Amino acid sequence: MEKIRLGKTDLWVSKTSFGALPLQRIGRRDAARLLRRACESGINYFDTANAYTDSEEKLGEALHDVRQKVVISTKSGAVDKKTAAAHIELSLRRLRTDYIDLFQFHNPEVLPDIDDPDGAFAAALEAKQKGYIRHIGITSHRLKVAEAAIDSGNFETLQFPFCYLASEKEFALVRRCAEEDMGFI
Repeated sequence: MEKIRLGKTDLWVSKTSFGALPLQRIGRRDAARLLRRACESGINYFDTANAYTDSEEKLGEALHDVRQKVVISTKSGAVDKKTAAAHIELSLRRLRTDYIDLFQFHNPEVLPDIDDPDGAFAAALEAKQKGYIRHIGITSHRLKVAEAAIDSGNFETLQFPFCYLASEKEFALVRRCAEEDMGFI
């Protein structure tokens, strides 16, 4: 399977990724079988979130022994430092790993304030300094927030809903990410 560099990160990810939200609909055994099949087929990028019920746990169970072969991203909707730090620690335990490759702020209404010592971004920076997360990104379903994230220069990746019905504004967003060497998911 073809791999691409995810923006300016050092992460090389399969062009086809595994979005783990639907794992919450199936049992642990079926989830493990599905995840292993995806991994054995060449998919190495797995995306989840702490809010996806047992998705992180299922991912951790299925892939902990091949951790060095996969790239894991997870997300948190936390807006304060204490909650974000707790989410990161919980995700590490559930995923059965020492580090998260990409930690993403999950669809915030406004960008996290990088200057707020009690804000969620402060927790992400501390976790990165400790080696618990390697890269910081953001997800958004709001075009204005996504554009502001690119403008800020504070995020290494942007995850944004994109499909064949995308408008010129969404295509422009993708082009801007490429120009800034920001990973687009």
